[in-house]
Amino acid sequence: MGHAGWWYAPLAELIGFHVMAAPAIHSDDTPIQVLAPGLGRTRTGRLWAYVVDERPWAGDRAPAAFYRYSPDRKGERPRDHLTGYQGFLHTDAYSGYESLYRPQGNKAPTITQVACMAHARRYFFDVYDATKSLIAEEALRRIQELYVIETDINGQPAEIRHAERQARAAPLLASFKSWAEAERRRLSSKTTLGRALQYSLSRWDALTRYTTDGRLAIDNNSAERAIRGIAMTRKNYLFLGFDEGGRRAAIFYTIIQTAKLNGLNPQAYMADAIDRMAKGYPINRLTELLPWNWKAPQATKQPQQRAA
Repeated sequence: MGHAGWWYAPLAELIGFHVMAAPAIHSDDTPIQVLAPGLGRTRTGRLWAYVVDERPWAGDRAPAAFYRYSPDRKGERPRDHLTGYQGFLHTDAYSGYESLYRPQGNKAPTITQVACMAHARRYFFDVYDATKSLIAEEALRRIQELYVIETDINGQPAEIRHAERQARAAPLLASFKSWAEAERRRLSSKTTLGRALQYSLSRWDALTRYTTDGRLAIDNNSAERAIRGIAMTRKNYLFLGFDEGGRRAAIFYTIIQTAKLNGLNPQAYMADAIDRMAKGYPINRLTELLPWNWKAPQATKQPQQRAA
């Protein structure tokens, strides 16, 4: 597996360049257990996903997912991964991202936060599921109206999405904010419903930023879907052997998920790509083997025998 990871690493790196050149990307992370030699136990590492998917706004860039491994979840990890990135970043509320959105000395921030409406909804859903609160139900109804608009404009060009959101979503959001502020004033910050309202209100600018640019998404579900595959496969192994194994895992997840996003059979794609590279595929033509450029080899046709 280590040898295979060495072969796939250049392709994963090219996928990373592709993702980090996009105007808007999605990010999420998930824990993964890593063996701690000599301690008789495991420690918790992280796998981070950085995803581009422009299909909802008919963009030209092929969808791709780039994974990175780190031995911990310190804020310096995403800062390192995103060094040099300029654009919009869809994320959850993890505090480690916060420094990315602040000026660095005299330099203006190069990354703009886009918060996730699905996360905001989840807080209200948990309250409603536990208490059947009418206020939480009303919040869910209002958020559902926003998603109806997103369904209507999915796959439309960015300028159409922007115009529709300004005409239809912006008034709904303004009403939602006024309603949420009024309800928040009546509730204690110690209640789960009060915290749910405060979560949305304290992130309102980032939460509604998707309405200002048709290239943006209402939520961070693209990254969450990329993480889900790790959560599923994690059930089939106990831990990563060591940090280098984590870096290799990130390479494999990058190749597999990007192949899936481009409608390929990952096994067939990976088998053909490594076969071509091992046979001396020119290094200056590796972009031809990226999932969105890859062409499946033609099956060898056996001549039919004539009946006697």
